[in-house]
Amino acid sequence: MFANSASAPRFALISVSDKSGLAGFAAALSELGFALLSTGGTAAALRQAGLGVREVSEHTGFPEIMDGRVKTLHPKIHGGILGRDRDAKALQEHGIDPIELVVVNLYPFERVVSEPDCSLEVAMENIDIGGPAMVRAAAKNHARVCVVTRPQDYAPVLAELRQTGQVGATTRARLAARAFAHTARYDALIANYIAGESGALPWLHIPHFERQQALRYGENPHQAAAFYAIAGQDDGGQMESLQGQELSFNNLADADAALECVQQFNGTPACIIVKHANPCGGACAETALEAYRRAHATDPTSAFGGVIAFNAEVDAETAEELLATQFVEVLAAPAYSEDALGVLARKPRLRVLRCPAVTTVQPRLAYHRVAAGMLIQQHDLPGTAMPESRQVSRRAPSPAERADLAFAWKLVRLVKSNAIVYAKDLRALGIGAGQMSRIDSARIAAWKAADAGVSLAGSVMASDAFFPFRDSIDTAARAGVRAVIQPGGSKRDAEVIAAADEHDIAMLFTGVRHFRH
Repeated sequence: MFANSASAPRFALISVSDKSGLAGFAAALSELGFALLSTGGTAAALRQAGLGVREVSEHTGFPEIMDGRVKTLHPKIHGGILGRDRDAKALQEHGIDPIELVVVNLYPFERVVSEPDCSLEVAMENIDIGGPAMVRAAAKNHARVCVVTRPQDYAPVLAELRQTGQVGATTRARLAARAFAHTARYDALIANYIAGESGALPWLHIPHFERQQALRYGENPHQAAAFYAIAGQDDGGQMESLQGQELSFNNLADADAALECVQQFNGTPACIIVKHANPCGGACAETALEAYRRAHATDPTSAFGGVIAFNAEVDAETAEELLATQFVEVLAAPAYSEDALGVLARKPRLRVLRCPAVTTVQPRLAYHRVAAGMLIQQHDLPGTAMPESRQVSRRAPSPAERADLAFAWKLVRLVKSNAIVYAKDLRALGIGAGQMSRIDSARIAAWKAADAGVSLAGSVMASDAFFPFRDSIDTAARAGVRAVIQPGGSKRDAEVIAAADEHDIAMLFTGVRHFRH
């Protein structure tokens, strides 16, 4: 950092939208001999805290103009930040004081555009120009300048200043890397917002992933892994770990699948059990306990070591039943009673997550890495296919069958393709997942039900895509299926519908496919 003479002031330029911890940090800098430069709201906050502040406009000799749009874009600011030892003559010639510390975070663009009534004009006014310029200048010149973009870094910076009078080179480099990431994230949010105004996928997509947590390993022990959050994407809340071992890559993947599935049924207690990214049990009921019992009965063998998700509070009785009937890797729910947490604490390795209920799911993008790049698509949000479903069979489904078809349709969306779900009384009876042919998924789902001692008589069947042949309908009829829901769209739809009519099976077409690879 600059070697100032004893009489020369040490300048810290402070301009922040996030004022968390600002007063204490600035007061400590002042005590350490720094002169504080600031603008607008930050300067007002510092004065309110009783600190002496020099306005940037006073420092530069040039007033803020255009309602504050232009205030820090001045050679006395950027020269002070970018100056090097070899620039000392130029700095002196032009009366530019070196700026040793730049504390800047940017206009709250992300927060502003998240407001439902935010207009494009308001969004544009919240794009920071001077802030990123100062941050990037300070990060570029981190050999001489320390740049701070987060309140979390105030304490370590102060600790070094108090200990040695300087911020060390290693810390300056680390903060500079964080500063460039800060502005990159900011620009990515803006670019994606503006591109998203058209409603189409952008020609250049700039996701920004922030590392949140290192994981023990990936899908397998030889693969390193970490969890990264996507900046600017709010899906209703964060998982909160209440107890248990560290979450693994597979735990998080399965918990995400289970939560996405169970939250489709908000409004009535539901339980979904996931194993290797596929639901292996699911049910709705009047209580969380009954929903669990019915979901577990679908496939008790596969449920062992699974991830269990609820959309309702878990009470002590439900917790007792869980521990008594199976080994659970992860339990996720929006809430737990105090007694339930006491019961679950008897299994300290059990991972217990509290996950806020999602009432509205916002559109988002789904990513799939391939060798040459990235496949990006709109997320397959749960649709309201049932009201628009078209009856194609002679027989109409009964009200009870319609309710079961709606349940099965929501569940099959989260099963790997080819996917088949048999259901009755708002409960999955058999699930066939990930087969190369649809008939095999239908057979496996029926075999799973038989293996669990579950009858398919009077059940319904859901398929994530159309039936290419009538064989799956014949298989379902032999098992006792009375109604089917599927997208339709096969060249052999007429043949498939005829098979349904032969077996007196009600059939609905949704016109919506739910492949999941």
